[in-house]
Amino acid sequence: MRIAVIAYDRISPFMLSTPLAVFAEPFLRSEYRVDVCSSALRLSASGGLTIEANLSLEATHDADIVILPGWRDADEAVSADIVAALLAAHARGAIVVGLCLGAFGLAEAGLLDGRRATTHWSRTQTLKARYPSVTVDAGALFVDEGQVITSAGIASGVDCCLHLVARMSGTGEANRVARHLVVAPQRAGTQPQLIESPTLGSSANRRATQLLEEVRADPMLAPSLDALAEKAGMSRRSLTRHIRARTGGNLGTWLKHARLARAQEILAAGARGFDDVAIRSGFPNAHALRAAFRSELHLTPTQWLARQRLG
Repeated sequence: MRIAVIAYDRISPFMLSTPLAVFAEPFLRSEYRVDVCSSALRLSASGGLTIEANLSLEATHDADIVILPGWRDADEAVSADIVAALLAAHARGAIVVGLCLGAFGLAEAGLLDGRRATTHWSRTQTLKARYPSVTVDAGALFVDEGQVITSAGIASGVDCCLHLVARMSGTGEANRVARHLVVAPQRAGTQPQLIESPTLGSSANRRATQLLEEVRADPMLAPSLDALAEKAGMSRRSLTRHIRARTGGNLGTWLKHARLARAQEILAAGARGFDDVAIRSGFPNAHALRAAFRSELHLTPTQWLARQRLG
């Protein structure tokens, strides 16, 4: 699997490092080759850094995945050579990814027309106004439209790249990489970009986080909010507030995401029989499992499995 990461003058070192941190580390079990490509081999970067790219943009021509990690300014047009590289990659069937403001490059290439997409929350209205044929999801961390993927701002690029690992190599491998990176493996694309977090060191926040981790470890559990509140020694209202601050939603939504992640792990490991997978991941039946896949991933379990095999 060959991945081309496009660099450009005045790039953010953090944005450039995001796909490299996920795909270019030695602990990754799958066979990925990652190349940094640019129209100029010597680039300036923010923070007074200078970056030397090893390949020109022509190296994107045979990549399986082409990633544009951000762009320097939403009010500045993405350069024509980068837009052309994205368009050519898509035309020959490569997966094209725009992290953060990189979505503007995909939109300029026409790759987001008639599709859902996202970008940094502060620039979603700009994207919507400039490209009215794009359905902008201002809340999502990332949006997977099959051959075209976009992510929200800055750190959500890690979630997007981990999602790509899950598509190519399975959820288990994505979660293993996430543990190496010391980031949460369960952040779904539908999780809101903006979450008001409580004080990290507060006792109540630690108890709420511990409860969620216990449930995530065994999503077959079906605890009520009252039972969890009693276990945490908190009122129902207080626990609800802490869960919303921690996850951006309510207990039911978070639990569905945790069960969906477990179902993906089980399916990726080779399990068959959707009723059995549903029960083992905490869903009442295969119908509920299929409904969760459709609502959260816009795919049936069979379609999701087909993508894993293709990867």
